[in-house]
Amino acid sequence: MKHLFRFFPKYRKEFLLGPFFKLVEASFELCVPLVMRAIIDVGIAQSDKGYMIKMALLLVLLALLGLISSVTAQYFAAKASVGMVGGLKSELFSHLQSLSYRELDTFGTPTMITRMTSDCNQVQSGLNLALRLLLRSPFVVFGAMIMALTVDVNASMPFVIVIPILLAVTFAVMLVSIPMYRKVQGKVDGLVGDLRENLTGVRVLRAFRREKEEIKEFDRRNSGLKREQNRVGAISALLNPVTYVIINFAVLYLIWRGALRVDAGKLTQGDVVALYNYMGQILVELIKLANLIIQITKAIACANRIEKVFSVESSLSEPENAPEETAHGTVSFENVSFAYAGASDRSLSDITFSCEAGQTVGIIGGTGSGKTSLVSLIPRFYDVTEGKVKVNGSDVKDYPSGVLRRKFGVVPQQPTLFAGTIRENLLWGDENADEETLAEAINAAQAADIVRSKEKGLDEEVEQGGRNFSGGQKQRLTIARALVRRPEFLILDDSASALDFATDASLRKALRALPYRPTVFIVSQRTSSVRYADVIVVLDEGKAVGIGTHDELLVSCPVYREIHESQFRKEGKAV
Repeated sequence: MKHLFRFFPKYRKEFLLGPFFKLVEASFELCVPLVMRAIIDVGIAQSDKGYMIKMALLLVLLALLGLISSVTAQYFAAKASVGMVGGLKSELFSHLQSLSYRELDTFGTPTMITRMTSDCNQVQSGLNLALRLLLRSPFVVFGAMIMALTVDVNASMPFVIVIPILLAVTFAVMLVSIPMYRKVQGKVDGLVGDLRENLTGVRVLRAFRREKEEIKEFDRRNSGLKREQNRVGAISALLNPVTYVIINFAVLYLIWRGALRVDAGKLTQGDVVALYNYMGQILVELIKLANLIIQITKAIACANRIEKVFSVESSLSEPENAPEETAHGTVSFENVSFAYAGASDRSLSDITFSCEAGQTVGIIGGTGSGKTSLVSLIPRFYDVTEGKVKVNGSDVKDYPSGVLRRKFGVVPQQPTLFAGTIRENLLWGDENADEETLAEAINAAQAADIVRSKEKGLDEEVEQGGRNFSGGQKQRLTIARALVRRPEFLILDDSASALDFATDASLRKALRALPYRPTVFIVSQRTSSVRYADVIVVLDEGKAVGIGTHDELLVSCPVYREIHESQFRKEGKAV
């Protein structure tokens, strides 16, 4: 929890004032049984109505002061808990953004979502309750015991015996339930993962009529989570009945013992009522304390899960200064091999090729051949396992990630648009881009017709994920977003798969005509998309089985020739 308490200095005042006002409220509450004793022993016993009214007004005053103190304590507790967890969420999000793809792949999206939302909210609730009750409840419990001893030592023996027993039961339940709550949160991760996968792929599910199977699988995971929650809930639920049983036995003994001492003239009726009220206060506070401990148990389990994310450091080293560049627009792979974390086999093996500034490089191969893995190494989304990737003559590891990635415009396989407007999405490429730059990018990406067809033009609303646009429209807008940056290097990772051949050809022609001449990497399974590239790299099972131009590869590379002929065979002859 060290990351959470890094924000403590900023909220030191709230940490002090929140519990302080709760203790003030508790002090007023502890005075109430004594006032009640006075009303019974003096006001009622002597039929003194004036005294009773005066004491009743004192009770009202105590209630008002207690209410004001409670509200003030709640304000400071809420301010501290919300502020600290808000800072924790920001720091957690920043930390996640600093991790490489390798660590993000290891965690998985559902786990990160759960820890950013559910776990942080549990920590916030636990911290809020702790500031209000962690000192107040023990203060009232032990304060009630001390006040009871001042009333009558002999009649107060149940307090001395019961309180240690109740504390022992409470902490025993806590020790058992902490690891169980941790297990429950792990199952929540799995359930969130299933839910996210199903919602993302709902069209595929319906296309293959897999709804019933997925419902059964969800029910299975949900039932497992329910069983774990029932188990830990059953153990936690023991606190209240056990507490009630112990307290009520103590109350029975207290009343019996008090009655004997009243008959003996050693206690008054007001003393017995005061002792009974103090026992009632202890009961209420121990129930609060039990619920508090359950909440704190959840919060600690969640805080530990969050801390595990912070304990993971990015595998990408960050040099402070950019290297001295010996060229511009060049990329070279030198005996590069790469394997994903936890994978038994390499995704890429011994890749060597280079390209010059302004050239177009085609990356082609079958599904799973390593095309995306290869281009992900250039902006250093992953680190190579062996060999070197050089940009502008320098190893990518020698660049600060921010400096390196500002050189790139990347269009991923899955086009992603964010809620907002078309303009806001395009400005992700360069927030200071002017209208001329936006127009240039839109025209080059063949997206001008999309903007013209919208009533509001660039200010047309984009729904979350761009679901109000077709696949081809999203691809063209994401290409435009990358071009707004006027990048030195442009990576198109199978980003024209939803475009027809004519639009694809127009796009490639427009890219070659860009005035700033970026070095372009085109990942595709179509030979038509890469045939005019200056260099084509053919991948097969992670190995470069051919490097050259279209005409050279048709002669020298069987894999490339097979791909080309499978796509352009007509009446038994390749064209």
